[in-house]
Amino acid sequence: MESALTERTRFQRALGWLQPHRIVLILIALAIVIYCIVALRWDWLPNYLGLAAQGIWRTIWLLVLSCAFGLALAIPLGFVQVTGPKILSIPALAFCTIIRGTPLLLQLWLLYFGLGSLFPQFPWIRDSFLWPILRQAWPYGLLALTLSFAGYEGEVMRGAFAGVPRGQLEAGRAFGMSRFTIFRRIWLPQALHRALPTLAGETVLQLKATPLVATITMMDIYGVASRVRQETYIIYEPLLLLALVYITITGILILLLRKLEARIPVRLG
Repeated sequence: MESALTERTRFQRALGWLQPHRIVLILIALAIVIYCIVALRWDWLPNYLGLAAQGIWRTIWLLVLSCAFGLALAIPLGFVQVTGPKILSIPALAFCTIIRGTPLLLQLWLLYFGLGSLFPQFPWIRDSFLWPILRQAWPYGLLALTLSFAGYEGEVMRGAFAGVPRGQLEAGRAFGMSRFTIFRRIWLPQALHRALPTLAGETVLQLKATPLVATITMMDIYGVASRVRQETYIIYEPLLLLALVYITITGILILLLRKLEARIPVRLG
């Protein structure tokens, strides 16, 4: 009985979602898609499918790794700004201020053309096992995206840590919890919960920042579209396909982050 009621409720919600204006928008979107398929040139696409798949893969792993490493760095950056000591909080504040106050493209070029050009001058670096990695572009792209994400999220985490009620921390101390246990079981989970909506938005912005790595010869999906444009002189079709790829990835990210955000309050409760 309950299952039948649940199915009926879902069906009614689905019908309620199909409002007239939404149906019109769907039809317009389908008309645009059909026109693009029929009227535009797509004969170049089979020749670049493999390269496009590699570009999408590079974009995804750049996004995932930079967000993961950046968040891991942002947590201590935000935490020390709230708790101190000043010998750590002042450099953390300076780092977040510099990262947020300078363009990501400038940071990327400073790392690639600045730091990357210094490494070959040291024989002990050129002769090390790291040189085959350091001579490539992707470590500098990943590092720049990671530091940028950490700078913005470090400030977000600072506000999230400061927003956790002090009474809960005092209650943890009253129960005899150690500082690390209080941080792990009370402070950090609630700070992440508070920061999650902003973190979702920053993750989408991070995706939109990944095309900048094409300026240092990394062949992400934007770099593939630029290469198609240069080699075939076809402009609109690669850009339309590029937009579709980014919209699809963004939609998947938003869906996953919303599901995560919906489940976290249950776990905290």
